[in-house]
Amino acid sequence: MRPPLNHPDRLFPPDPAVRDIARALYGSIRDLPIISPHGHTDPQWFAGNEKFSDPASLLVIPDHYVLRMLVSQGVPLDDLGVARRDADSAEVDGEAVWRLFAENYHLFRGTPTRLWLDHTFETLFGLDEPLGPASADMYFRRIGDCLGQDDFRPRALYERFGIEVLATTESAVDPLVHHKAIAESGWHGKVVTTYRPDSTADPDHPQFLGDLETLGSLTGCDVTRWQGFLDAHRQRRATFRDHGATATDHGFPSADTADLSPSDCIVLFDKIIAGGADASERALFRAQFLTEMAKMSVEDGMVMQIHPGSVRNHNAAVFERYGSDKGFDIPARTDYVAALRPLLNAVGMEPGLSLIVFTLDETTYGRELAPLAGAYPALKLGPAWWFFDSPDGIKRFREQTTETAGFYNTVGFNDDTRAFPSIPARHDMARRIDCAFLAERVTDHRLREDEAHEIARALTYDLPKAAYRFV
Repeated sequence: MRPPLNHPDRLFPPDPAVRDIARALYGSIRDLPIISPHGHTDPQWFAGNEKFSDPASLLVIPDHYVLRMLVSQGVPLDDLGVARRDADSAEVDGEAVWRLFAENYHLFRGTPTRLWLDHTFETLFGLDEPLGPASADMYFRRIGDCLGQDDFRPRALYERFGIEVLATTESAVDPLVHHKAIAESGWHGKVVTTYRPDSTADPDHPQFLGDLETLGSLTGCDVTRWQGFLDAHRQRRATFRDHGATATDHGFPSADTADLSPSDCIVLFDKIIAGGADASERALFRAQFLTEMAKMSVEDGMVMQIHPGSVRNHNAAVFERYGSDKGFDIPARTDYVAALRPLLNAVGMEPGLSLIVFTLDETTYGRELAPLAGAYPALKLGPAWWFFDSPDGIKRFREQTTETAGFYNTVGFNDDTRAFPSIPARHDMARRIDCAFLAERVTDHRLREDEAHEIARALTYDLPKAAYRFV
């Protein structure tokens, strides 16, 4: 008899006594609705509700986790069906891409990507034979047949996955037509947007000047003046809230913030607009912008997320040929104590502010982030993110932050994914790891078992729903 792709006790502790408690905890929260408060799925999927085209287009080509591993082993992006920026759209041979993926599936052993994909293969498509060269064609046919059914359209999958709310992320100048179409469709699924203003506020962003001009056109504000620039963002934030947004998101290279005087802000902004700012002045402008966004969050109640510390598009040639999000964003060392101090001194004690901070630098968990979150009422810790939303990464996050910040200064889990079918797999993984962590604290008598059950539910459902202010 062939063993299942996914062992029922996967990610649980090997000690039988601890494992039994982890099983019980997991059983109590396994089927809770999914709160997906931050991600990058395409709202057009839910607006149009069209069938997904083929297995490769759904599971391989858009997933930068998959791409980066294959490229690291010498597989060209062209062979994976990734379009070049300067090429006309061409027909992708999905079956050939899938066979190449299957031939190299062994490369994902030991990675969270393997866990997510095996979970998807078995629970969504009913596949129990391991993926490899011999099973590639069978997989492609089976998944393709499923995708041809109405039960596998985006809205049906949203409901099948048990999603209660899903947040996408759009730039400040996105017209939000897909979110408008979703709202007008009569469908009961809750898909909301998130305000991402980076391209209009980072002078080093390749679209900065063009998007800034668009921002002015959309709002009617004079974005060549500091006050007009701020007014334009206030207006767009309001528009995003009208389309369901409860949060903003900021992914600058660092977590640096500043709190300049109004007159200094005007001088700095004029220099940015004139194109005469040097690198340190451009960094200072980004830092001031984060503080301005925090002040606006105090005014309008939007939750603020900071996702710093990624060196974007590390390989210039890949970015030039294929664009962003192809697996070449790399973590960097990040400071928080000094970086966040100006913002936190300005508004960190304000009761209306909710600031969720993420890191790609794990060394900051115990040294900087947990102590900060354990002191400032506005600050909460985002979950292990990107390279660390993995079994060991999530466990390390809990181990390094809980003793200082507790559980209730964190915000549960978010999947941060572009790969829609991976959402239930990622949440299931996080639920299992959290239950294993709690079970260990029950068996060493740091928690009572009834407390562990309350915390398991909070981490899974209550904390993310409250943190992101989903009613």
